Amino acid sequence: MNEDRQDIEFDAEGVTLRGWFYPAAGDGWPAPCVVMAHGWASTKEMYLDDFAAVFAAAGLAVVVFDFRGFGASDAASGKPRHEIDPWEQIRDYQHAITYASNRPDVDAGRIGLWGTSYSAAHAFVVAATDRRVKAIVGQTPVISGRRNFESFVRADIIPPALELLAADRAARARREAPGMLPVVTGDSTAMAALPTAESYAYFTIAQRDRFPAWRNEVTLRSMEHMYGYEPGPYLPKISPTPLLMLVAPHDRLTPGEWALAAYETAAQPKKLILLPGGHFSVYTGEIFHLASAAARDWFAEHLLAT
Repeated sequence: MNEDRQDIEFDAEGVTLRGWFYPAAGDGWPAPCVVMAHGWASTKEMYLDDFAAVFAAAGLAVVVFDFRGFGASDAASGKPRHEIDPWEQIRDYQHAITYASNRPDVDAGRIGLWGTSYSAAHAFVVAATDRRVKAIVGQTPVISGRRNFESFVRADIIPPALELLAADRAARARREAPGMLPVVTGDSTAMAALPTAESYAYFTIAQRDRFPAWRNEVTLRSMEHMYGYEPGPYLPKISPTPLLMLVAPHDRLTPGEWALAAYETAAQPKKLILLPGGHFSVYTGEIFHLASAAARDWFAEHLLAT
């Protein structure tokens, strides 16, 4: 662990979010700051500390936090834990930006945003609508929630799956407990939010090695929220904020070809870097070093150099 890392908490309109603050290395004060959160059902302990350490060593302060209902963060009153509402998570990102901007050791005029997978999609939306963001990195991003949903669920069971979501809405209206779904499963015939072998391997290893307290569950309504979430159209609106997109062309979870097509819709200034491997390869080994260095250099160019 970075010895200078601080545990932090901040208010998100009545919900307490928690995370870490990494002071920037060196004597530059106040420093530019990168705000970070993890993707679908993951927590900050699942490799984000490695990225944050790279950024902090380069002279960037870092705020890393858990979205509401996950990890160390609270859930909203009356709401279940492990519910993934993209629009609530987008607002959590904005609350984290506000927290960072209010720190005396952070330069509020030099805030960067980093996201991965589902949180990369959120970062696109935030960067397109919140001009406090001065540079953005989106890694292996989700482009279309509906297309992802339909790629996860076999065509013959999409109608029953939608009926299950409708039944869950009715049950919740009767104040019954929300339906839950495993995030991953080792049974290829069982239903899960991310029903792929590589997803199972990633979460199993991350839970074992990084965060044993991780819970393998999300609410059914999280899938309904995914089905209606379309971040792709926000990409053309990010400009003039500089955008770096890190894409794995062989990514099958958030297909690389979708990300490449979406990148073409974004306006300048922008940069595309292609990474080897699959969706989860970016968190460890040599591909982590490539991805973290590319993001570090992008933030250094657009935040440290200003």
